[in-house]
Amino acid sequence: MLTKKDSSMVDPIIEMAKTAEQLTLKAVGIYSKEVENIIERKTKDQQTIERCLDGMLDFCGDEKMLALFKKLCRYYLAINETAVIEYVNIYRELWDIEENEMDEKKKGDA
Repeated sequence: MLTKKDSSMVDPIIEMAKTAEQLTLKAVGIYSKEVENIIERKTKDQQTIERCLDGMLDFCGDEKMLALFKKLCRYYLAINETAVIEYVNIYRELWDIEENEMDEKKKGDA
């Protein structure tokens, strides 16, 4: 059971988590429209696409954002395969926790 002191320490963390969740939901809405516009307009401008991918990376811990990120990467693959490979690698470094944990374990075993 939480004491009053424990509760006062936990409350700000809960509020931050709620705020982060709300921010992620807004980001999904914004980037959803952006991705659809890029694909519908058949945008080839690499700066526009990469700016979108850069922003999305911060929210790829969310399944909906990850689905949008993958969708845009599949579209961008025909335009700049090398860049897509780099973005996938960045995603893995940031969000692929299992793979990162295995890499750390291998380093520790060496």
